[in-house]
Amino acid sequence: MKQPLQNKTILITGGARRVGAAIGERLHAAGANLVIHYRSSGREARALVKSFNTLRQGSAMAIKANLLDRLAPQALVRACVKHYGQLDGLVNNASSFYATPMGSMNHKGWDDLVGTNLKAPLFLSQAAAPALKRTRGVIVNIVDIHAELPLPDYLMYTVAKGGLAALTRSLARELAPEIRVNGVSPGPILWPEHSAWSSARVRQSIIKKTLLQREGEPDDIAKAVAFFFMNAPYVTGQILAVDGGRSIAL
Repeated sequence: MKQPLQNKTILITGGARRVGAAIGERLHAAGANLVIHYRSSGREARALVKSFNTLRQGSAMAIKANLLDRLAPQALVRACVKHYGQLDGLVNNASSFYATPMGSMNHKGWDDLVGTNLKAPLFLSQAAAPALKRTRGVIVNIVDIHAELPLPDYLMYTVAKGGLAALTRSLARELAPEIRVNGVSPGPILWPEHSAWSSARVRQSIIKKTLLQREGEPDDIAKAVAFFFMNAPYVTGQILAVDGGRSIAL
């Protein structure tokens, strides 16, 4: 039986681990060929690609790139098309995340946070657009509920994700009708990998603010991404909050 994404090629940035890997697993299971971008998670990327290729030979490859490099977007797209002959989808998932409290902000943090969360998705989408137009492809941006609910002490990150939300809607207008562009906004899915969220008390206080009273799973995000690829042919310019109701809780 033909799978929904059979013979489709999808590029996932930051796809080696955490939510990016879950997205890859979901799309690969639906038949897609994957290009897994990574910056520093080479071991995880190679292991993930090996697992995919064990299941279906030649169905995945990994590419290392620094998305802040001006040449990276075009190079990534060229590599995808050269290897698989086409590009059908782009998932802008790669992200930097750390606190920048008022009084401690600097240009280095701005360049990194805005660069990875907004600038890279913009220029990668532009680079991918010609190939995606040929296949009537799909772009999915991983936004954040804090694009709408500012996170204290994370001003630069919040601004960058707010820009990504606006970019999602703007790209939908610019690239229609050939390319659909949507976003997924995660809530409490995976805790950040540093001490600010290591406290069980802090985590529980966040969970209590969700309507469903529990944290989500990476696959919850992956299912939403897959929905936009496989089950939403008349949907573009939309951002789906996958947050257990956190974004509407008082």
